[in-house]
Amino acid sequence: MAGNAGRRGAVRKPGTKKGPVVGSGGQTSRALQGKRPTPKATERTGHPAARAAAARSAAGGGRGNAGGGSGPRKGDRRSGSNRPPRRTSSSGELVAGRNPVVEALRAGVPARTLYVASRIETDERVKEALKLAADRGLALLEASRTDLDRMTDGAIHQGLALQVPAYVYAHPGELLDDAERSGRPALIVALDGVTDPRNLGAVIRSVAAFGGHGVVVPERRSAGMTAAAWKVSAGAAARVKVARATNLTRALEEYRQAGCFIAGLDAGGSLELDALEVATEPIVLVVGSEGRGLSRLVRQRSDVVVSIPMAGAVESLNAGVAAGIALYEVSRRRARPTRPTR
Repeated sequence: MAGNAGRRGAVRKPGTKKGPVVGSGGQTSRALQGKRPTPKATERTGHPAARAAAARSAAGGGRGNAGGGSGPRKGDRRSGSNRPPRRTSSSGELVAGRNPVVEALRAGVPARTLYVASRIETDERVKEALKLAADRGLALLEASRTDLDRMTDGAIHQGLALQVPAYVYAHPGELLDDAERSGRPALIVALDGVTDPRNLGAVIRSVAAFGGHGVVVPERRSAGMTAAAWKVSAGAAARVKVARATNLTRALEEYRQAGCFIAGLDAGGSLELDALEVATEPIVLVVGSEGRGLSRLVRQRSDVVVSIPMAGAVESLNAGVAAGIALYEVSRRRARPTRPTR
């Protein structure tokens, strides 16, 4: 009320530093005014990004050209190649376990470091792993089992872990080139919606065992070449290429145009596997996920949908088992001698 203005302490005296003025939101009128935009990290003095930019500028590399030279790089679209450059996984992986490590070293996987547990109980696999790593000049580092558990996310490492660089995926067309060089009809496995890397590793191992030329996985919603896939493949991933397709249905259509027969594997297929007469021709086996099977578009792109006859109440098989059975049937038919026509 107006009469209260004369009460002692009702009005703050000028120059005092006591509480904020009522209605200002705790700020002065000057502080409520807008400020200039926050500068970029490369423009802030002392910021790591600014120091890195200054170092690049001093080195003469320029932005985006740290390697020097302005010509086309290997694998660049500007180099005249019809295929895009190979894609890599985001980071390196650790192959854990004695058998996977030995198989990877035998196959010449481009490894970086071999981690060995302290006071490890040696056997023939450990001795061979140490010898192969020493012959290749790899770094040998001793680590506690606790550290190995942490590094491998609790996987069964058995005291050995091999650090491998990021996986370099092939282009789907490279698998056809490999088949042509081998002199055998193309045998490729494509995975549709398989998200478990252990299934991917099992498929890779079956492809290597039955003479396949590679595996194709979609770029999205699919398992990739992780440490789990490396381990299950037992080193076969070093011999079998894994290609990554931006669009799986488009890649299947390109395979068809190249002369391959597209055979989808699904429990509700119209043809049983043992009746697949075209197994001796260039073929792409498409394996769907255990739960949903083949997607609608992939089913439509398939020349035939094949089922694996099963007895009992089992409705479906996981991708690794289904691919192994189908690859064995194709391999068996191709190994059968052709009868001469009269």
